[in-house]
Amino acid sequence: MRIYHQSLTVLEDLPDYSKRMTDHIKRLVRNDTEVVLHGMAPGSYDANYPGGDIRHRALFNLHSMQWLAHALNAEESGFDAFALCTMPDPLLTDIRSILEIPVVGSGESCFKLAGSYGQKFGMLLFIDLMAERYRQQIDAMGLGAFSVGVQPVGFGFADVLNGFGRPGPLIDQFKTAARKMIALGADVIILGEIPLSLILASEGISRIDETPIMDSLAVTLKTTEMMVDLKNMTGLSPCRRGWSQAQPSRQRVKDLLHFYGMDHFLKTQ
Repeated sequence: MRIYHQSLTVLEDLPDYSKRMTDHIKRLVRNDTEVVLHGMAPGSYDANYPGGDIRHRALFNLHSMQWLAHALNAEESGFDAFALCTMPDPLLTDIRSILEIPVVGSGESCFKLAGSYGQKFGMLLFIDLMAERYRQQIDAMGLGAFSVGVQPVGFGFADVLNGFGRPGPLIDQFKTAARKMIALGADVIILGEIPLSLILASEGISRIDETPIMDSLAVTLKTTEMMVDLKNMTGLSPCRRGWSQAQPSRQRVKDLLHFYGMDHFLKTQ
């Protein structure tokens, strides 16, 4: 099985993060599963992390357009699945409508799975303005009644990067924020950004006071393996009926990418 991992970061800008993620992925997936990391095009952002852009809806939507091309690259390069390894799930429904291979979103996978581990979930994040995006995702899935809220964790991406070398202070800050979320009624805690999930998982933090902490990368990749297996073994695949799910022709998608000047993101043109 080959999984096309797609990140919202420019991975070339974050070599240490990419190395830590590669090592963690090897511990997560089956021996016969290959996960190939892909990021945004170099130069997409004016910093080494997209937080400054994606905290604004318009800029997030503009960057999301790359994902249509990345998705086509995945299928046409022979991958078995396309994994959106970022919690806001850029264009998840749109991408599902154009691909034949399974398409898995991190946010969707975590929000839906949380109910299997507790009655209520809460979310902690370090890109504060993204909270509204996640609330919209949760409500769109009909899960608002099961959420106790989306709250800032109290530190930023630079702190997470520094935490890979000196995790103690960051973990202490996280525990403080997690306990506040637990006090609000959270039975499960979901993390708003995969770098935060990665550092906690790398340090063996999977529970705070008997409350599970979701490893969002693990949930995404294990869900991806399951969906590939289900497709191969039972033929299970998405509905193709209705405005959101009917499949346009591949050539028309490529024609429009060309028309809007985005075909240079395609590996095969």
